[in-house]
Amino acid sequence: MALQDYTNDMFGCSRCSLCKWIPQNQVKSWRFAKGCPSMDRYHFHAYSGSGRMIMGMSMLDGRSELGDAVAEIIYKCQLCGACQVACMAVRDDIDLGDVLLEERARCVEEGFLLPEHMEFIESMKREDNTLGMRKADRGNWAKGLDIPDINLERVEVLFHAGCRYSYDEDLMETVRNAVALLKKGGVKAGIAGRDEACCGGRAYETGYQGEMKKYADDMAGRVKASGAAMLVTPCADCYYTFKYLYPKNGISLDVEVLHITELADRLIRAGTIKPKRAVPMKVTYHDPCHLGRRGEAYRGGWSGENKLDRPIRFKQSGEKGVFEPPRNIIRSIPGIEFVEMERIREWSYCCGAGGGVLEAFPEFAGWTARERMEEVASTGAEALVTACPWCVRVFQDTIRETGSSLKVIDVTELLMRSLGGK
Repeated sequence: MALQDYTNDMFGCSRCSLCKWIPQNQVKSWRFAKGCPSMDRYHFHAYSGSGRMIMGMSMLDGRSELGDAVAEIIYKCQLCGACQVACMAVRDDIDLGDVLLEERARCVEEGFLLPEHMEFIESMKREDNTLGMRKADRGNWAKGLDIPDINLERVEVLFHAGCRYSYDEDLMETVRNAVALLKKGGVKAGIAGRDEACCGGRAYETGYQGEMKKYADDMAGRVKASGAAMLVTPCADCYYTFKYLYPKNGISLDVEVLHITELADRLIRAGTIKPKRAVPMKVTYHDPCHLGRRGEAYRGGWSGENKLDRPIRFKQSGEKGVFEPPRNIIRSIPGIEFVEMERIREWSYCCGAGGGVLEAFPEFAGWTARERMEEVASTGAEALVTACPWCVRVFQDTIRETGSSLKVIDVTELLMRSLGGK
């Protein structure tokens, strides 16, 4: 689809500004009532979901042109989905999130490109990852794990680590813990190792929609060749790409797609793994945008002009994302004191790293992370638990810059501590 295909969505925006906030019935305090980091940071209507709808409509009508200033506003957005779910809370005939994606595609089509985005697109073309690292080193994180190579044998489960986990040395222990967790649960999982490639989601989100297609085709072929009936990833971005972006673009992997927290929760409830060791710690949980409100499976199959007629089963409200499995895991661990922040589940505040913002606007990403960390501090928690490597990365960087004593822990790492791991 293209931007003009969402004309009714943009024209239908009532400029109510509710996209800037979490819904009133979810507000616990004025301090943590805002939902859109972009609007929260830049304080001008153009930076809101509604403002970007107005810009899109104005460009289509020929009342304004796409220029550098407009493109910068379009790109200064984490695509976190907060505006989408806030809009859906009061009306359900607007697909705001898809409009934002198409505005970025328009930027790329017309040559309004950010050098930082071009850099990781070139990295994807050269080395099949977004981080500028060597493809030959992609499987190094798994050295010594004795995990099946899908290029040599068929497996029940294909484990996809993702770019960040494959190359970020600070996070490699987390992905190794995820594999150890599967082994403890008796899950026969295999990896593609050096042949694993980027999911392509970050390219799509920054407007390079065509780039994702070849990675999706590659992934579909790899899944089929592996013989797997299940695809598991610890990366929230990859999960969103597999569950939403691929089917939205007519690409099916023909397997069950699970985030590692969903599978771990199943194993705990089945009694296959049993957290026993106490982990005495007060923690709170941060819902990653791509796992939570944006982690809903794509609901295609409906067509029509008036989206008010669209049945609820086709609407992306954000409420059917992955929220309970990580919390179930945390609650299953002896010794944990679990407290919630004010903005949680589909109303969660973004970490700041998504949508190409971390690469192109690191100051904005850090600002957003600091805002979220203030909410963490308000709970009295000593550790922030989450389930996304990009969230962990930006929070850890911000902690280092601010000198905070807060700990950031991936939920699988926390579970492994209770299971007797590191």
